[in-house]
Amino acid sequence: MSPSNMPVAEALERATGPRRAEAEELLALHREVSGHEPVVWAGRIVGFGEYEYRYESGHGGRAPELAFATGTKHTIYLERDFAQQWPDLLERLGPHRASTACLYLTRLTGVDRDVLRELLERSLAATRE
Repeated sequence: MSPSNMPVAEALERATGPRRAEAEELLALHREVSGHEPVVWAGRIVGFGEYEYRYESGHGGRAPELAFATGTKHTIYLERDFAQQWPDLLERLGPHRASTACLYLTRLTGVDRDVLRELLERSLAATRE
């Protein structure tokens, strides 16, 4: 995955209706938590900051420190195994689905913004360690 020159507004246009305003809210929150300006990665992921990773297998690459993608749902990229690390936060978050490294939010309605911020802060801290 690598950063591109695509305008952030173009990546956010995948969200329509009320999700478009929510995408702007996610943009502001990620910018504030990360302290970085957004860059579009892989043509659709809005990323903030950058780090290099390498697995024991030798595979490695670059990735944003924090990121999200939007469209029919919001996908927030977090620290690997975040759901096992911070179940207390997920219990308080509101409606969501989780996978290994992605948090899926159909809408931000009902999502506790303070809990979402804390998830981003913890994920960022873990990534920077």
